[in-house]
Amino acid sequence: MKPLPTKPLPEPRPFVAVSTVPALLVCLAAPAFFVLLTPWLGWLLLAAGLVSAWLVERGRVTASAPSLTRDLSLIAVGMLIVSAISLEAKLDDLSMLRFTLALGGAVVVPYAVSRWVYRDRAIAFPWRGTRGGKRWRGWQWGWLAAVLGLGWLILPFYFISSGVYRNWPQVDSPELIARLFVGVGAVGIWDELFFICTVFALLRRHFADVAANVLQVVVFVSFLWELGYRAWGPVLTIPFALLQAVIFLKTRSLGYVVTVHLLFDAVVFAVLVHAHNPGLLDGVFLVSP
Repeated sequence: MKPLPTKPLPEPRPFVAVSTVPALLVCLAAPAFFVLLTPWLGWLLLAAGLVSAWLVERGRVTASAPSLTRDLSLIAVGMLIVSAISLEAKLDDLSMLRFTLALGGAVVVPYAVSRWVYRDRAIAFPWRGTRGGKRWRGWQWGWLAAVLGLGWLILPFYFISSGVYRNWPQVDSPELIARLFVGVGAVGIWDELFFICTVFALLRRHFADVAANVLQVVVFVSFLWELGYRAWGPVLTIPFALLQAVIFLKTRSLGYVVTVHLLFDAVVFAVLVHAHNPGLLDGVFLVSP
């Protein structure tokens, strides 16, 4: 009697719970950098995350499998570049140049390392998405309207009642208002380039979408905290960050999630102008400073 054919044993892989530890350590560096403002703790967490990633996957990486250590190193590089500057919102020339170089570098450097050093093209920026630039569906237009409505209803109450609008500089001249408009919009675009197309995309190569989303939110919300979204701001920024990733998964369109973010930030901009200039936009919002 012939023996039954046997299937080849699958290649051993680290348990998901074990491989999550390095990613969690790397992502926890974000609150160390941007919430606690304790750089040495952030450096320690990044080092521990990368070393533990190397230990977890030592001898297990194949040519066809993405490397957790490499991907976490790209996230770490981006966070290190951002953490090199203060994220206090300022509108002078030097501060805006500093933001441009640091935030731009946090996107460009990981992309360049992935493409030309690691040669794995792990980071991409799919502007039109998988639908090839076809017209947006009804629910997409509906969500844009909902974002404007929810922002108009919630953001004035948040910024003014908590006083967090004071985390942004006084904008009481046309030039400063224009600078604020450019700054808010530019940071909003950068959020999607870094947190969704870089951090979230890299984490999805190793974890389920839900786990990757939760991990990227830790980084996203920590950054927004130092930027000025404090007090009970995380109650707003956590669901926003989670939804942006879900929408990106559904549309695969960077262009759409950027549009959503810019509409939300347009309301943020208007509320900041309103809060710093009592009487200017009192007829637009339900809450006045």
